Amino acid sequence: MQFFFYCRDRAGVGETRRALLKEHWAFMRRYVDAMIARGPTMSADGKAVTGSMHMVDLPDADAARVFANDDPLAKGGVFENIMVRRYHNVLGRTMWQFGGAPKNPRFLFIGEAQRCISEKIRDLLDAQRDYLGHADRAARVILFGPLLGADGETWEGTAMLLETPDTAAAEALVLGDPAASSKLYAHAELRPWRFGGEENLQDLVARN
Repeated sequence: MQFFFYCRDRAGVGETRRALLKEHWAFMRRYVDAMIARGPTMSADGKAVTGSMHMVDLPDADAARVFANDDPLAKGGVFENIMVRRYHNVLGRTMWQFGGAPKNPRFLFIGEAQRCISEKIRDLLDAQRDYLGHADRAARVILFGPLLGADGETWEGTAMLLETPDTAAAEALVLGDPAASSKLYAHAELRPWRFGGEENLQDLVARN
């Protein structure tokens, strides 16, 4: 089962996060073979971490609860709230299999569905795949897929990882998402995001 986690940081926890970051990485090593994508969201100026995102393939919902709650950052009180959803990785690859251009900014988009939306969901998912797979956009999409309910079927939104030349390009891409243009999201957010993992984030130990 694939799961999406977004853990939003509480205000003023930068020092606590920095102190726990190595423990967090050590905890995550046990999941390295199951990891689809990971990394922190950042403030607009790129100077502060605002949350942690993970996409992981896990055995079941109990394993997902352990993953979310036993993370040293969670146990240490860093997070204000934790979103856990079933997920379907449409492109079937990991973030490490995306080529891209690392100097370009990267983003996490989360669109949470309006309640009671279930009609024509298959048509919506097909439309999203066609839209994001178009030649003008495919190279900018690292990963994307639906957020799902506990049954693995009910559509509860969309999560995307993007790499674009700038923020305006990312905003334009997500505004054209068929779910967004059809006003199916109750809440949507686009956040600067970085490739995660100890190998990519050593600067945060000293800075955050």
